Amino acid sequence: MTSGQESDSTQHVLTLRQTRLEDYDDIREIMERVYQDLDGAWSEAQFRSQVTRFPEGQICIEDNGKVVAAAISLIVEYKRFGDHHNYWQITGNGFLTTHDPDGDTLYGVDIFVHPDYRGLRLGRRLYDARKELCEKLNLRAIVAGGRIPGYEAHREEMTPQQYVEKVKNHEVTDPILTFQLANDFHVRKIITDYLPDDEKSGAYATLIEWLNIYYEEKEKLIGGSRSDVRIGVVQWQMRPTADLDALFQQVEYFVDAVSGYRADCVLFPEFFNGPLMGAFNQDYPAEAVRRLAEYTEDIREEMVRLALSYNINIVAGSMPEYHDDVLRNVSYLCRRDGTWDRQYKLHVTPDEIGYWGLQGGEEVHVFDTDFGKIGILICYDVEFPELPRVMADHGLQILFVPYWTDTKNAYLRVRRCAQARAIENECYVVMSGSVGNLPRVENMDMQYSQAAVFTPSDFAFPHDAVAAEATPNTEMTLIVDLDLDNLKELRNHGSVRNLRDRRRDLYAIDWKSSPV
Repeated sequence: MTSGQESDSTQHVLTLRQTRLEDYDDIREIMERVYQDLDGAWSEAQFRSQVTRFPEGQICIEDNGKVVAAAISLIVEYKRFGDHHNYWQITGNGFLTTHDPDGDTLYGVDIFVHPDYRGLRLGRRLYDARKELCEKLNLRAIVAGGRIPGYEAHREEMTPQQYVEKVKNHEVTDPILTFQLANDFHVRKIITDYLPDDEKSGAYATLIEWLNIYYEEKEKLIGGSRSDVRIGVVQWQMRPTADLDALFQQVEYFVDAVSGYRADCVLFPEFFNGPLMGAFNQDYPAEAVRRLAEYTEDIREEMVRLALSYNINIVAGSMPEYHDDVLRNVSYLCRRDGTWDRQYKLHVTPDEIGYWGLQGGEEVHVFDTDFGKIGILICYDVEFPELPRVMADHGLQILFVPYWTDTKNAYLRVRRCAQARAIENECYVVMSGSVGNLPRVENMDMQYSQAAVFTPSDFAFPHDAVAAEATPNTEMTLIVDLDLDNLKELRNHGSVRNLRDRRRDLYAIDWKSSPV
């Protein structure tokens, strides 16, 4: 049960605090004026029970010592009541006898503002205080039954459902629902007989909800989820490499260096093992790359060993895989717990087809790791926006893009697309390539790279949406800290919300192969 919104006096001294027993007279005065068409004020016995049972949930605003607005709340285990409750049932007839300190939901009993103080946005302050309380108590959500008194004027012409839709579309203004929607609540459903005496609402109410994006179901003392993630990026120097042991020595050097900074994950570039191809006949590039694929299983096993030994997750760039007469480009996720997964490159460039006969894979994945949900797209794949969008719908937080580009314009094509994917999908994008040259390797003789980490573009992120970037064409590493909570905040309360605001009524992505 919530009242409307909010005197233009300039001598206010406003204080937000918990409600006390001695505030009853002020509370009663406000309720008698606000709820003249209902039951007026709480009895003193109800008020005393509310403040005594759950003092943290009773919040008020005083002006020069007089209470002028207040909010009343309790905690419930929501599944005990479900969506088909009524007001008096869930509030224990106003005494909050249903309050459960071990519950999962903050239930909004009432918010009201003195009529003389409307216009000061005191209701918004109370809503914000409730949200803060919900977060600090680690509750799943705020739920409330909202009156729709504006429905009285439209009862003959539309159903409650139609009325709510018009309010949501700003075609009609409701003194309560409009205010609630502006405070980031959404309507779960419409319930009947919620407050039988509410004639203006026709006894209908909107069941509104605000989700706490920081809610954790169970806090682990060790190994629990974290918001801060440290990422290492290797900008790899292509140099002649005699054999597999020499390659392993170079790889381990970087894994050791990055893990020394206690990074959670390190990214290597696409075809970082390319120098090994110099040992094969360059007159037949297709044969040379298939010979290179013979090393892939050994390299993956070494990467898993390094992940375990150095306690770091490794996105092992990419390597050729030749299996059942099919040549593909594959990236391995080697976790520090000893498990591993693979992601094939889906889109193949004309050169990769012409020189090597490379074929694309058929699935895209979002992988669970101990630091979040990640995806891998190899170079050209990031230029196709449908892939990250599908991944974002499956919880993608960090997208890793190992690439190989030979010229600056090719690099910039990958970079610009990677930046766009970060903004479109409200995620971080980490990209890494190789530098230098391999004069004796056909189709891999030149390299251009500037490794970088991109962010969404909003207030919580760098002004240019670039978390870090390497010096172009220089062998080096990047160490970057990323805050995953900023992604949650953006997706729910950002200046724009690209994922949430998609017109699903107009368009959709139809994934025709295996699911993510």
